[in-house]
Amino acid sequence: MGNPDVDEFVKTRVSPEYKDIVEGLRTLMADAAPDAREVLTYGSPSWRDKKVLAIISLSKTHVTFAFERGASFEDAHGLLAGSGKQTRHVKLKKTADLETHDAALRDYIAQAVKIDKE
Repeated sequence: MGNPDVDEFVKTRVSPEYKDIVEGLRTLMADAAPDAREVLTYGSPSWRDKKVLAIISLSKTHVTFAFERGASFEDAHGLLAGSGKQTRHVKLKKTADLETHDAALRDYIAQAVKIDKE
C-alpha cells in the first residue's frame, strides 16, 4: 500500500486471522487521512503527519487501533478505551468490526488529523 516496510510487517508478522483487519485499517487510513505517511513506529504500523496519528498493535486475541492523542477526542460513539493521559484505542476482533465501526473510526481519524494540524 503505502510503505514497503509496512507491507513486509503485514506479510511476516500479522497472523492470518488478522491480516484482513490490518489491511482494512490501512485502506481506511489511506482514504480518511490521505496526507498521513504510513511508517513503522515502535515496530508497529502507524500513520503520522506532524506527530503520530494512529498506530496498530497486535495481540493474540485482537488488533488494537490506537490514537496517540485520543484522550482529547470527543467520543460520541463510545468505542474508545484506555485510561492513560493521552492514548485511546479501539479493539477489533473480526473483519466485520471494520464495517460496523466505520463511521466511528472515520470520526476518530478526522479528529486525530484536526488535532495534529492545530
